[in-house]
Amino acid sequence: MNSDILFQIAAVGIIVAVLNQLLAKTDHGEHALMVTIAGLVMVMIMIIGEVGRLFDTIRLTFRI
Repeated sequence: MNSDILFQIAAVGIIVAVLNQLLAKTDHGEHALMVTIAGLVMVMIMIIGEVGRLFDTIRLTFRI
């Protein structure tokens, strides 16, 4: 696993945190929640792809 995925997840987290704070301060709480949920979904999609690659590697290693 390369460290690029960690930097991508961190970047998404920072962007979501900044947008969440900006929207919360301007009384757009619903939009802040939607940005947070969208960020969570993006990170979950990235993690699911990595877990799929992990299972493929395990399958090839143990010839299952």
